[in-house]
Amino acid sequence: MNTLDKKPVVGWIGTGVMGRWMCQHIMPLSSEMVVYNRTKYKTEELAKAGATVVDSVSEVAQVADIVFTIVGHPKDVREVYLEKGGLLTETREGQLFIDMSTTEPTLAAEIYNKAKSMGCDSLDAPVSGGDVGARESRLTIMVGGDSKTYEKAVPFFDKMGTSTYQGPAGSGQHTKMCNQIVIAGTMIGVCESLLYARKAGLDGETLISTISKGAAGCWTLDNLAPRILKGNYDPGFMIDHFIKDMSIALSESKMMGLALPGLALVEQLYLSLQGSGSGKNGTQALVLALDRLNDTHLFSS
Repeated sequence: MNTLDKKPVVGWIGTGVMGRWMCQHIMPLSSEMVVYNRTKYKTEELAKAGATVVDSVSEVAQVADIVFTIVGHPKDVREVYLEKGGLLTETREGQLFIDMSTTEPTLAAEIYNKAKSMGCDSLDAPVSGGDVGARESRLTIMVGGDSKTYEKAVPFFDKMGTSTYQGPAGSGQHTKMCNQIVIAGTMIGVCESLLYARKAGLDGETLISTISKGAAGCWTLDNLAPRILKGNYDPGFMIDHFIKDMSIALSESKMMGLALPGLALVEQLYLSLQGSGSGKNGTQALVLALDRLNDTHLFSS
């Protein structure tokens, strides 16, 4: 199917904090948007916008020309694509599947090979930018798969943010792992800086305004540090999901013979938060783990 000749029927699976907005942005490119989410009430806003809500993954596969997925964990991706009733058990020749979850590169390659064997195409296209990036169409999209397939998907990616082709199947996921490694190091730096500033009696807002204009300037400082100052730990990206990503990155690095001690340290701090019941908080809640570690009680949950 040439998506430029006519508007396709588009399927979307996963309408969480980010998926809801991403789906809504591409609706104008579809002749019909067919949506599924395990928690049905999270599809209500999309239904109001004109989407058709269905009750199963297989119902999406049966009608959609292009299917986008963004779900939580590798086991969820495997279930959605490969298990009984999954997308690749209900497929029709010529369909395109685009997984925008963050998952294992090896799983992305497995999905690609299975799709190809059935006369279909797939891309792994994980994203970065959190809830704000999703809402404002400012996501960074990292894409693996065939380059010609990527070109077909570009009009959709353009509605969500900025995409870059990274290479063969799995390359999008490997790129996302690099992204998460940087975020982990940046997050601990920002949180330690704010902890230091509060202990030293500095004004947090003045600090952020000042250092963000220099070499320390970064997305985390601009977008998440202000939330920390306000005691806002609502998720733009949940700790539970970030731990999953760090685990994948550490597993992949081990297979490649790499030691990443900085990433391993940050993972342990996040695991302590998860263990204390904070797994549904946003990643900026790392400051709470550092606060407890120092027994300073400078930040509250």
